[in-house]
Amino acid sequence: MTQDKLKAAVLISGTGSNLKALINAISSGDLELDIVKVISNRGHAPGLAHAKSAAIPVSVISQADFPDRQSHDAAIAEVLLQDQAELIILAGYMRILGEEFTHKFRGQIINLHPSLLPLYKGLDTYRRVLEAGDVETGASIHFVTAGLDSGPVISQIRIPVLPDDDTASLSARLGPQEHKLVVATVGLFCKRQIQYEQDEVSYLGQVIDRPLLLKDDGRFV
Repeated sequence: MTQDKLKAAVLISGTGSNLKALINAISSGDLELDIVKVISNRGHAPGLAHAKSAAIPVSVISQADFPDRQSHDAAIAEVLLQDQAELIILAGYMRILGEEFTHKFRGQIINLHPSLLPLYKGLDTYRRVLEAGDVETGASIHFVTAGLDSGPVISQIRIPVLPDDDTASLSARLGPQEHKLVVATVGLFCKRQIQYEQDEVSYLGQVIDRPLLLKDDGRFV
């Protein structure tokens, strides 16, 4: 019996490059995923064009149209429930979701963050990596909880920091690696291999004590 494709919603605010990576992986047959909705808090987000080109339904839910965070979050939740999204992927979504929302969808929301969490939560990660003199950096995908970038980390990918790196070069080199990490990690969800269990990550039925690391050959270790 064939397993139904995992239904996902992708939330974006900007270029949607990770959304595009997911769409490409679906088109090539590398990802058994059904993106049922793309939601943006910005009506002019360039990434919405990727959704429209792939005939994925779009909802623009701007915070400017609501009196407070709670009502804005409630509008997003209503759309997600209507579309029966099983996985909610924050891919460059630049708005913090409130505690009530994250509790309602606990274990269903994942976020991509451009650092090796728990290092450098929040913004300006590239600058902070360079100022610290780190020899490597990377990206993390974590379950979203009420704390900022504080949910259990599912997976990571690492790159070296080169002597002549600046924030622009670091961002440019990490970007394609983020795409690989998003596609590979969402692939684990599609296979139902990842679960959220009491603020921990379960992989293949076993709680893991460190994030899965994506290697150059596309395997997790």
